[in-house]
Amino acid sequence: MVCYKSSMASKPPHANNALKLDNQLCFALYSASLQMTKLYAPLLKPMGLTYPQYLVMLVLWENDGTMVSQLGERLFLDSGTLTPLLKRMESSGLLRRERARDDERRVLIYLTPAGRALKKQAAKIPACVMAAAQCSLTEVNALTQEMLTLRQRLNPLL
Repeated sequence: MVCYKSSMASKPPHANNALKLDNQLCFALYSASLQMTKLYAPLLKPMGLTYPQYLVMLVLWENDGTMVSQLGERLFLDSGTLTPLLKRMESSGLLRRERARDDERRVLIYLTPAGRALKKQAAKIPACVMAAAQCSLTEVNALTQEMLTLRQRLNPLL
C-alpha cells in the first residue's frame, strides 16, 4: 500500500473511528458534490444545459476561443469525455469548433451568439446557489478557496 507522507502528519486516528463513513473527507466531498449537482439541475434546465455543459460555458464566457486541450486541462476532463460533450453542445447551437489555421492539430472552441446570450440567464445562478447553501458571499468564497487549496495539494498525487 502506498501512503503519502506529510510534514503535517499527526498521530493516526483510532481504528474504530478512522474507517467510519462520516469521518471520511472523500465521502464528505463526494456527497456534497452530488448534492451540488442536484441543486444545479433545475437551475440549468431552462437554459438547456447539463452541469458539465455549464462548466464548459463558464470557461468560454471567461475566454472565448479556448483550445480544446486548454478546456480539458481547466475542467480536469480528458478528451474522451470532452469531445462528445462539445459535439452535443455544437449540435445544440451553443458553440462551434474550428481548426487553427496555423496548426490544424489544434481545435479552438468559440461561442455562438446563442451561447453568449445564455450568460445573462446564468448570471442569476450564483445567488440561487448561495441562498440554497445558506451561505454568505464571504462563506462561499472561503469554502471555494479551501477546496482549491485541497485540490492543489492533492494534484501532485494524481
